[in-house]
Amino acid sequence: MRDAYQVAKVRAAEAALLAIVPDGALMQRAAAGLASVCASLLRSGSEGSGSEGSGSDRRGSAALGGTSGVYGARVVVLAGTGDNGGDALYAGSLLAARGAAVTAIQAGQKIHPGGSAALTSRGGRVIAVTQPRGPDDTRPDIAARYDAGYDVRQAIGRADLIIDGMLGIGGSGGLREPYATLAQIAATASATTVAVDLPSGIDADTGAVDGPAVRADVTVTFGALKPGLLVDPGASHAGVVELVDIGLRPYLEGTPDVSAPQRDDIAALLPRPGIESDKYRRGVLGLLAGSDRFTGAALLSTGGAVRGGAGMVRLVTAPTAAAAVRGLWPEVVITELERDGRVRSEENTEFPQGVGRVQAWVAGPGMGTTDAAAARLAAVLATSLPVLVDADGLSLLARRRDLLPRPAPTLLTPHAGELGRLLGKDPADITARRLEHARLAATQFGACVLLKGSTTVIAPPDGLDPVFVNTTGTSWLATAGTGDVLSGLAGSLLAQGLLPPQAAIAAAYLHGLAARLAASDPLAPGQGGYGGAGGYGGGGPHAGRTSSPVRGGRGGYGGAGSLPVRESEAPIGAHDVITGLPMAFRVVWALYIDRHGQSCAGQRRPRRDRGQRRGAARARGAHRRHGGGEGRRLRARGGRLGPRGAARRRAMARRGARGGGAPAARRRHRQPAAVPDGDRL
Repeated sequence: MRDAYQVAKVRAAEAALLAIVPDGALMQRAAAGLASVCASLLRSGSEGSGSEGSGSDRRGSAALGGTSGVYGARVVVLAGTGDNGGDALYAGSLLAARGAAVTAIQAGQKIHPGGSAALTSRGGRVIAVTQPRGPDDTRPDIAARYDAGYDVRQAIGRADLIIDGMLGIGGSGGLREPYATLAQIAATASATTVAVDLPSGIDADTGAVDGPAVRADVTVTFGALKPGLLVDPGASHAGVVELVDIGLRPYLEGTPDVSAPQRDDIAALLPRPGIESDKYRRGVLGLLAGSDRFTGAALLSTGGAVRGGAGMVRLVTAPTAAAAVRGLWPEVVITELERDGRVRSEENTEFPQGVGRVQAWVAGPGMGTTDAAAARLAAVLATSLPVLVDADGLSLLARRRDLLPRPAPTLLTPHAGELGRLLGKDPADITARRLEHARLAATQFGACVLLKGSTTVIAPPDGLDPVFVNTTGTSWLATAGTGDVLSGLAGSLLAQGLLPPQAAIAAAYLHGLAARLAASDPLAPGQGGYGGAGGYGGGGPHAGRTSSPVRGGRGGYGGAGSLPVRESEAPIGAHDVITGLPMAFRVVWALYIDRHGQSCAGQRRPRRDRGQRRGAARARGAHRRHGGGEGRRLRARGGRLGPRGAARRRAMARRGARGGGAPAARRRHRQPAAVPDGDRL
């Protein structure tokens, strides 16, 4: 679990720690961690200058490709007046001591005296920006009136690495001059930008960007993650996030404000059938979806529910949609609606009793907004069962606000437009401040709210527990019908006994992972999917260290929102997400079982002794090298390679040197690489 704390809690923890450590100790710890990450970036740029990347990865590798590591690299520090500027200056002094040419740009009227002295004592230099001459220089309606100075522009333009230390977690609102101009110059430079604690111009508590802001490739944050680093639009400005431990964790009081569950957290939530399970014990989902006009919504939400693990799905829909679902999902039990909206039943019982026994309901996808649909929604919400409301159901709730809150568990899954109708607010405001509006809706309606978007956030109804943030989103999900798949998947988990916040985050995680698996080419090296290299620009010491559940993407923690599109990815449809769900479950469970030795049935695998493990490892290596036969013989001998095996191994090596290669070597390039070992905390 990646936990983030608001500024007030971080400040309190810092004050408690500062009271017991020597003066300047925390700044030195932060500076050392920052300098270490910067040095790693410079080294990875020199080692991986020929690697391919995407977006900011290409920009970073291009900037760093001409360096030979830290020595001789050109580093620019954008130094503000506060402690962030001090952290950046001390880190610059450490890089200067290793041979980097470091230039600090004094952005404000003053500069941190200790950091400035440390930098200049090690050969660095400090230059000041040209301050604005008058109000017209900083007017936003007059473009390019303000010039920070030739020396400043030249230093930033020639830099290999830029360290943003202008503003920290205490800043609010957009950047003012001269900070805004420096951020703009840095954005147009080819250098990799590293933000100190938080990109300047980002709200640390909400992720809001209210004006000009630094767009970093890497953010090095200290002590604890901040919510603004996990939630868009701030997450998209932060790039890869590296957490440096300076000793704050024991002093952070209270629960986290935002949490981003990782693979093991999701795997621990997912229900798994036991030996005595049957279709009723696994959960029965009632699905009120689709109509004669919107048959696809019934198909897609049903697919998400079936692939989500429910023991049975009972669909209530119109005859046209029912016929379509029978052809694709014959295992679904269907109740057809009459033309007047009544349930077609031999017993002539009322809705929802005539549908049969269910453990949870999903209402809304494609059901329409007629009076009959509103009556069915009201009947579902009047039950004591968990209910998920999506799509048309949310439109009906905007007209029937008396239906909520209700005493039973409720999950709402709106996008920004639907939440705007529920709250009477502009969707653009909701997109800009996702955390704030998700919490507001959860409190107002007494329901768990899953707000869909580039960053999916899940706000609990009580307002006390952390807000969950999903980390597996991809921009390929921005296509019709994927929301219907998500509602069916989340409803299936509700029927299996998960609470609304748990069902929402597990469904969002699997939904995003399935989309990324469907969109990615698992055979393309260095890209998304099963086998990408990850890291800062495709190589170096951070390669493969990624927050994604499958290899690929950028190293470190990664942004919490949608990942950038990769060259090996392709457009997908909503049905492709359904197709990818089984693989998503396998990826999550396989890693969890590998770490914890726990099978899907809850039985622990027998533990092998050291000799057996060593022999099996040697056998796997021989299997990869020799195509399988020698590996089987090696395993039978307990890991020892006999004379005939050694001769065969030498012959295979000679044949490979002549260009023939072993069959296994040729096959290995067509097989997906293993999924990486886990999330960095």
